[in-house]
Amino acid sequence: MVELDLAGRVAMLAGATRGIGLSVAYALAGRGVSLVINGRDDEAVAATVEEIVGGGGQAVGVCGPAGHAGVVEKMADAALSGFGALDIAINCAGIAEPPGSTVLTITEDQFREQIDAHLMSAFHVTSIAGRVFAEQQSGSIVLTGSAASLGTFGGSGYPAAKGGVNALALAAAGDLRDLGVRVNVVMPGAKSRLSSGPEYVRHIESLHERGILDKFTRDAALDPAPPEYVAPLYTFLASAAASEITGQIFSAAGGFIGRYDPHQPTFVAYRDHGATAPYDMSELADLLT
Repeated sequence: MVELDLAGRVAMLAGATRGIGLSVAYALAGRGVSLVINGRDDEAVAATVEEIVGGGGQAVGVCGPAGHAGVVEKMADAALSGFGALDIAINCAGIAEPPGSTVLTITEDQFREQIDAHLMSAFHVTSIAGRVFAEQQSGSIVLTGSAASLGTFGGSGYPAAKGGVNALALAAAGDLRDLGVRVNVVMPGAKSRLSSGPEYVRHIESLHERGILDKFTRDAALDPAPPEYVAPLYTFLASAAASEITGQIFSAAGGFIGRYDPHQPTFVAYRDHGATAPYDMSELADLLT
């Protein structure tokens, strides 16, 4: 029997007041999970907590950017002191990249903001919750990646940070597997403030015109499903039903769910370095062009 019951569990959610994070919060609260809600805006955090509590759930709020270690430490402390446990840690925190940003136009400060918002928030959630989970020999961490990490949506800091999230999750899953801690990534496609508005539409249309996005991907990007369609995957990965799943990167958009194969090189050539010289330029040209 697959164990889907989450009642009585405790979760901390970074970036839980809007879009995908808010839908995940509602999904978990609906299954009886007590929540530590995080966001950058005091009023949004308070409103989300009030709505969950008003609906019969349990929630407390911690305001601040999850890219700062102190904020995530407060979240873990709030879970342990307020609810007596911490079982699930989910990171949905993030910010949009500057409109039209590329590696040629983004500033160093803007690039660092992207790394802080996406990768450092994932690191703090994984590291701080991971210590609690390692000690109790159980826990699920779910991070939010993006198909932008594949380079198909242009940009600079955002895809770089999301690529780092994938690498962090795979490495952490290996480190923590024997300690009973699971780490997975969801790369969601859903309507949110990051995937709507005139600047976003212009960006997607520009990528299509330049041949970076095909027509199918462009159309899907311009008409994403509501975030309620991806929230169930986060909820499932947080549950005991996913107890054998770790170190996995999933894609979810509307009714589509995909799983990425482990990165492996495609064979090009081999020769024994102990018996041959290094490849020369002409040999590499023959092999690689």
